[in-house]
Amino acid sequence: MQDDIKKACDILKKGGIILYPTDTIWGIGCDATNEEAVKRIYELKQRDDSKSMLVLLDNPAKLQTYVKDVPDIAWDLIDLADKPLTIIYDGAKNLAANLIAPDGSIGIRITAETFSMELCRQFRKPIVSTSANISGESSPSSFSQIGQAVREGVDYIVTYRQKEQSQAKPSGIVKLAKDGSIKIIRK
Repeated sequence: MQDDIKKACDILKKGGIILYPTDTIWGIGCDATNEEAVKRIYELKQRDDSKSMLVLLDNPAKLQTYVKDVPDIAWDLIDLADKPLTIIYDGAKNLAANLIAPDGSIGIRITAETFSMELCRQFRKPIVSTSANISGESSPSSFSQIGQAVREGVDYIVTYRQKEQSQAKPSGIVKLAKDGSIKIIRK
């Protein structure tokens, strides 16, 4: 695992994109502060850049670096979540401009999965996490379901957890308004 993390970090630092396991499904990732790397993921996924992607962090304390005002309820949601939860926050900052939604929001998930958490910790920046598929295709629930176009379109493929066949699911998604109101996007 450590060798994979070192290689993935080297690629991310150079502006490359990776295919890696997360706390949910396999993801395509890059440095969330690098506009060119983010653009490459949109191109690989053949996705309109008005559809924002989420980012992973390893520690909730880092939220304030990337969100202007974290609503108090966010801390409770993070603490109480019993499965991976992506929270969409208003007021994204310090991220690639083409990663931030037109309304200024960003989806962030605090990962607790061993590999993605350690990758975020060692890389020391947020990492994009978007499903490892071309837009419009179904999200792969295991590495073996990832299409050849995606595999050939990344700069590095993590070997850790490739053989797992568990049927992973995407995270739940909620949108938090500045006033603390919550809108459920995906359960």
